[in-house]
Amino acid sequence: MLNYLWSGLIIISIVCSIIFENTHDLSQALIESGASSIELILTMAGIMCLWSGIMKIATESGLTAIFAKIFAPLLRPLFPNLDKKSDAFQSITMNISANLLGLGNAATPFGLKAMKELHTLNDHSDTASNEMVIFVVMNTASLQLLPTTLATLRQAYGSAAPFEIIVPVWISSACALAVALIIACSFNIKKRRDATQNLSRKRDRF
Repeated sequence: MLNYLWSGLIIISIVCSIIFENTHDLSQALIESGASSIELILTMAGIMCLWSGIMKIATESGLTAIFAKIFAPLLRPLFPNLDKKSDAFQSITMNISANLLGLGNAATPFGLKAMKELHTLNDHSDTASNEMVIFVVMNTASLQLLPTTLATLRQAYGSAAPFEIIVPVWISSACALAVALIIACSFNIKKRRDATQNLSRKRDRF
């Protein structure tokens, strides 16, 4: 879908530049945007490589177990069926840790691994489990204590104080996460209640 959207935007831009006889500015924008894109990629590559390496060291050194113990009291109510020593729980904690640092790209491998482990624990392979739903919600509306990626983008575009937006980021991400979890947990509770009622009705029939 995104490919179609981007292609449509490019085609509309080209058509508009021809209609309004502004092809010179279009050509100049294409050249400048190509150069700025490479500069942005190189700027972000450094910080991503650094933190991805730190996350890899954390995994190999057993730091993930420490993170699991730290986050266990907070995550236990959200994932009551998961063992805190399991690979799924540790991958979830590392994903959350990376998201707290604003490292979405570094969090992705841990998120994929966590979802894979959750899928193996799911009794209904064609339906997402409650744990999978909660994890997707937490990963999408993640709380960011240190918006590293956003600060890197701001610095790349000339911001004198790239971290000055940190307080609004805290407020907005915390509100988004709270609302998302409330909605997801409410639907999960309703799902369990409906399943219990259906089971009771079947028992009553027999």
